[in-house]
Amino acid sequence: MRTIAAALSRSVSSISDELRRNRVRGAYDSRKAAHKAYARRKYAKYQGMKIAGHRGLRTFVEELLYDDQSPENIAGRVKKRWVGLPKVSKNSIYRFIRSVYGRKIESYRNERKQCAHRRRARSRPLSNRTFIDKRPKYINARKRVGDAEADFIVSGKSGRGILLVVVDRKLRTTFIERILEVSVTNVHRAFLRIQKRFSELRTITTDNDILLRDHQTLARLLNVRIYFCRPYHSWEKGTVENTNGVIRKDIPKGANVSRYSKRFIQKLEDKLNRRILKCLNYRTPAEALAAVRKRKKRRSA
Repeated sequence: MRTIAAALSRSVSSISDELRRNRVRGAYDSRKAAHKAYARRKYAKYQGMKIAGHRGLRTFVEELLYDDQSPENIAGRVKKRWVGLPKVSKNSIYRFIRSVYGRKIESYRNERKQCAHRRRARSRPLSNRTFIDKRPKYINARKRVGDAEADFIVSGKSGRGILLVVVDRKLRTTFIERILEVSVTNVHRAFLRIQKRFSELRTITTDNDILLRDHQTLARLLNVRIYFCRPYHSWEKGTVENTNGVIRKDIPKGANVSRYSKRFIQKLEDKLNRRILKCLNYRTPAEALAAVRKRKKRRSA
């Protein structure tokens, strides 16, 4: 059983339970086991029986599911608009989809989700990118000040605006810019405002956001090199992702960015830069940046 479990990437207890439940006269046959499992689920008391047992309700629900309607909206429609059909909750519809009566609908919905995902992936191409595997080793080792990571924090569906977050990989110094009218031009202007406050900026590592589709122009404006993470590898810019997690404590996911004032954003940036960090030998990012600038000023003098 352990060998079978390892081959199927399952736990040993799952294999043991399968043998115990679906044996026939002490022997395990895969076809008979599949039939036993099917029959047991089909005749379970609460597996979608409310919908399956009512012909009119089942026809109504199935037609709307094949029309790509959500179970939540279907349940609300039955409750508010349709007299003569028994009320049904969204959870009952989900149970119906997962039951043996809804196998075809479940397969249809999964296929639609996969197709939608592929379309989104194709609709956001970026050309002429330099990927992170070509980034110099001294940047990977956090040897130099000015090698930063960048990311966006977006508003919820009903909100407006985004936050541009730039974090230095070595010093963990954070800079935040609020962008209310989201466009490529305004993103470039936000980067320029950050560069005025962080003149040490030399490279940027970011993800493949569509707002960076004109990254070559941005690189010329800032006079920096831009490196991209591989698609769907957000952990390759872990410093800014960690910082975003801290920001989310004050600006929750789904919040409306436009409701937060510039003063609030500035206070949040100051709060991030006064965090005591073990990786900075228990200094704050603001103190670390001030020390770097002080040494630079001394050398130039």
